[in-house]
Amino acid sequence: MGIKSFLIKPYAAWVANSVKQWSSNAVACQQNILHHLVKEGKHTAFGKDHHLEKVRSYADFKQAVPLKDYEQLKPYIDRVVKGEPNVLWKGKPKYLAKTSGTTSGVKYIPITTHSVGNHFYSAQAAIMLFMQEQRDTSMMDGKLIFLSGSPELEEKAGIKTGRLSGIVNHEIPSYLKGSQVPTWQTNCIDDWETKVDTIADETLGQDMRMISGIPPWMQMYFDRLHEKTGGKRIIEIFPNLKLITYGGVNFEPYRAKLEQSIGKKIPTVETYPASEGFIAYQSSQQEEGLLLNANSGIFFEFVPASEIFNENPTRLNLSQVEIGVNYAIIINNNAGLWGYVIGDTVKFVNLNTFKIIVTGRIKHFISAFGEHVIAEEVEHALLLAVKQLPAEVVEFTVAPKIETEGELPYHEWLIAFDTMPSDLLTFANLIDIELRKKNIYYDDLIEGKILQSLKISVLQKDAFIAYMKAEGKLGGQNKVPRLSNDRILAEKLLKYKI
Repeated sequence: MGIKSFLIKPYAAWVANSVKQWSSNAVACQQNILHHLVKEGKHTAFGKDHHLEKVRSYADFKQAVPLKDYEQLKPYIDRVVKGEPNVLWKGKPKYLAKTSGTTSGVKYIPITTHSVGNHFYSAQAAIMLFMQEQRDTSMMDGKLIFLSGSPELEEKAGIKTGRLSGIVNHEIPSYLKGSQVPTWQTNCIDDWETKVDTIADETLGQDMRMISGIPPWMQMYFDRLHEKTGGKRIIEIFPNLKLITYGGVNFEPYRAKLEQSIGKKIPTVETYPASEGFIAYQSSQQEEGLLLNANSGIFFEFVPASEIFNENPTRLNLSQVEIGVNYAIIINNNAGLWGYVIGDTVKFVNLNTFKIIVTGRIKHFISAFGEHVIAEEVEHALLLAVKQLPAEVVEFTVAPKIETEGELPYHEWLIAFDTMPSDLLTFANLIDIELRKKNIYYDDLIEGKILQSLKISVLQKDAFIAYMKAEGKLGGQNKVPRLSNDRILAEKLLKYKI
């Protein structure tokens, strides 16, 4: 056992015990956080405008603070970006996380001295819990790779500004910096293909123990290593590799290809980070779902997804949620986000320690014909089809298609395969069968001959990378939506159709 793994062992045990204590009292933690947020927030411009000084209960809070998306909160955020203090939270933010918006262009999400720990320590807790459960801290004796955005930050009115993954690089403690790869200089490379190539060169020959990133870019990194070593599997290059961590994307559609590249099954830990806050993380290899981060400066609310666009939707706190209901998740936090609709949907799978699964985005669904198919359902159907008729999927997306000349409309699946199924029509039929089992509205539309069964358009293997590159979105945490309710993305991808 090395010195780092020896020293980290009691800390991992302490983290595990701490998480066990607060997760068994999550509702009480949430009540305390709401009280603290209101107490601090009432002195801000937002708090005064919304009379937070009168809030005494959750019912009062719902009356005082309406749900807001970025556009509705933007007048306050614009004041923050200009350097005005005490707007959404006391003082000025420590950072502004720069992210892409659909209607707003660039979005700026405040991260304060109070909220920055939520981003870093949550990721750390996930790793500590893994090591404690495995009774093995030797991962800390080797190298840890974080495939992230550039840590170079600009300034807005004296506030450091950049991508969240780059910001987190500035918060990594000194005891981890010696283990972290790639180097700062490599992380600062803007062109993603050049960056991945340089990371591959830099990490060859290193004792890699953990690799972290989103699955499509992890696969890109593995492919480069494969090319540079004459076809070696990752486990041959990094024989001590112990853990893969990922977030923001469902790992399952990528799992078969990634495990083939690695050469064996490696444990994975899923995290649920967002610029707005670190929502949840996997706390055990033995249990389903992600532990809701109920004791980290965020007061969560949940709105039934079917109501999110209603004028007065139902708003629930943690004590009121039910298993299996699709909720839009709302956050209020110590970075100054109030009643903030982040756009994600989740379901609870455990109400003892409040574990969730991510089901999709409130705007990423298909309901062109009333079917309201969500990401969880298409991913589930694809995974079962792959198990029955083996194939390796690089990436996919789904869009509605309205046929002409009297044919029924259908869902078009645009899939890039690494290995094609032996029979594409059978493969499409297997997906369709599973999706009909999962979504009764889709099943009714097929049964009633409103829709015909789905069709697959096969794209070039590198289609999604080529598309992202053409859009200037290659790398970092950028992802292609699984579902669209229009054909804008589909038409752009069809240029790569085989």
